[in-house]
Amino acid sequence: MGIGGCIILIAIGAVITFATDWHAKGVNMDLLGLIMMAVGVIGMAAYVSIFKRRRIPPTADGDVPPVVEERYYTDRRY
Repeated sequence: MGIGGCIILIAIGAVITFATDWHAKGVNMDLLGLIMMAVGVIGMAAYVSIFKRRRIPPTADGDVPPVVEERYYTDRRY
């Protein structure tokens, strides 16, 4: 579920909670709308945090990540 799905879920939940006076036997519509809004907010937070981790900071060479060289020392003198 992307950002669009989360926003739609929040919007539908808000409409069900605040803009309708529907009554269904055995279902609390206000609670259903609040649950839908909460799931939308949690989904948006999860999506944004995952998207934030995927981003690579821009470099001077463009989209090429910097090369990291590691040195291994085999001769240890203590």
